[in-house]
Amino acid sequence: MTGPVLEIRDLRVDYGFGDDPTHVLRGVDLTLHRGEVLGLAGESGCGKSTLAYAATRLLPPPGLITGGEVWLTDREGNRNDILGLTDAQLRAARWRDVAIVFQGAMSSLNPVFRIGRQLTDGIRAHRPGLSARDLEARAAELLEMVGISADRLRAYPHQLSGGMRQRVMIAMALALEPQVLLMDEPTTALDVVMQRQILEQIMELRDRLGFSVVLITHDVSLLVEVADRIAIMYAGEIVEEATAADVYRRPRHPYAHGLLGSFPPLHGPRRELAGIPGSPPDLQRLAAGCPFAPRCPHAMDVCQQVRPVLGPPRTGEARRVACHLHGADLPGDVAFPAELAR
Repeated sequence: MTGPVLEIRDLRVDYGFGDDPTHVLRGVDLTLHRGEVLGLAGESGCGKSTLAYAATRLLPPPGLITGGEVWLTDREGNRNDILGLTDAQLRAARWRDVAIVFQGAMSSLNPVFRIGRQLTDGIRAHRPGLSARDLEARAAELLEMVGISADRLRAYPHQLSGGMRQRVMIAMALALEPQVLLMDEPTTALDVVMQRQILEQIMELRDRLGFSVVLITHDVSLLVEVADRIAIMYAGEIVEEATAADVYRRPRHPYAHGLLGSFPPLHGPRRELAGIPGSPPDLQRLAAGCPFAPRCPHAMDVCQQVRPVLGPPRTGEARRVACHLHGADLPGDVAFPAELAR
């Protein structure tokens, strides 16, 4: 990793207009380094997909970006704020510098066009000088790169399996060899065997082509296997960010600890699963303190009154966590939870 390729700074997004919008992203900071796989995890509705769409300016109405910056460093080392690009500059940057794989392949692929036509459309828009033969050859190369025979170029989306359609979406995203690949729960609708095959293929392509990945999912156990770092989101904020190994073995935020306890371990002895009590908060009526406090088994009085700031824990670890339990001003009479201190 030689430096940041994507930097999100104080990104804020509202849903709705007028005097009472819903604040769905509230000052998100995130950095993706070259060649890195960054996992983004959290419950449904925490803001993961909104973050990806806002960072690429694909957020549909009534979503509105109200503040922040998204800096992309291109291959020449130039930094550009995606939120400040003109429409022409943004069109040139999409698919060439940053691409996205959406959650539902069947909803993203056009059902009335053949796969080959859909693969070449983006290439033709960015490289108009290529001949029809070169475009077809590139489309065939892309399909074979993701493990699909080139004779499937003439197939329609409904003639492919779910796993093959998702591979086509990955091939389409990699057509112009972008630097950043955003993947919004790309394996959610697939069985576990196909999930494993697709993720292994993504990692192999990452090693070969050198792009960086933001992998969005609600399955933390999946990220532990493939991600270099993991960021945990809750109620439109990052509440913990650390290496995948640290999040798995030593989660610091009670919410991250609860997420890990909600999934069966991939290795080691069996253990009883424990869900997180309660429900995610209403983003229109957030309390003044920590958004997770009503569901947290370790909540203190300060948690009800003061919102924690994302930063390094008092132990000086190379990670960030937004929790009063890890603040420097932790009261001396508070018993520190053993499961968050190991």
